Amino acid sequence: MTRSLSIIVPAYNEQVRLPDTLRRISGYMAQGDWRFYEIVVVDDGSSDNTAGVAEEIARADPRIRVLRNPGNRGKGYSVRRGMLDACGEWRLFTDADLSAPIEELEKLWCAVAKGKDEIAIGSRAIDRSLIGVHQPGFRETMGKVFNAVMRAATGLPIADTQCGFKLFRGDVACEVFSRQRLERFGFDAEVLYIAFRRGWSIAEVPVRWNHVEGSKVGMVTGLHAFAELAEIRANSLMGKYR
Repeated sequence: MTRSLSIIVPAYNEQVRLPDTLRRISGYMAQGDWRFYEIVVVDDGSSDNTAGVAEEIARADPRIRVLRNPGNRGKGYSVRRGMLDACGEWRLFTDADLSAPIEELEKLWCAVAKGKDEIAIGSRAIDRSLIGVHQPGFRETMGKVFNAVMRAATGLPIADTQCGFKLFRGDVACEVFSRQRLERFGFDAEVLYIAFRRGWSIAEVPVRWNHVEGSKVGMVTGLHAFAELAEIRANSLMGKYR
């Protein structure tokens, strides 16, 4: 299997930690035997200097590209844009805080290298002993409730749709993300639902994960994600994912 990869990093107001994130990703990738790799930063209309910082780093590293959204459109919009613009034969999206360390990529790669799966996703739910720093209790509980509601609403047999560490084969990414409708935080469940309904195989892989302060997911955002589950169901019934 050709080791050709695009890494998409959606970023909103990340000027402080983005330089270290890009350094860590670049350092890890440079040590591997990749025929091709690129890092695609998608700035989501940040009000700070995220895009400027990323572009300065990119000038010194031709493997880094920066895309600027037309205003703040949401994480789902940013990931979709990066996935569809990417050049790699495989495409990973990861959170800018690297809550799942970039080194965990090798676990996802090993899963798809077996040839049975077109998608591999990081999961916190399969082996919770791998969680180093937990989310605050309320948020962790709400995550479990969300997953239960998600399963009932979509039929997806996945224990954790919301870990921001997912690897797609390039052609599958194009099919899935071109059908994506949600632009905020409910998009994770949506793209996996689209993939599942279209018959693509998804490997759920336990990964190391640490809660990082400064999350963009607040109470209102979290509740909105529940409402988006109903939207996924409605979109499916109306044939919008065909």
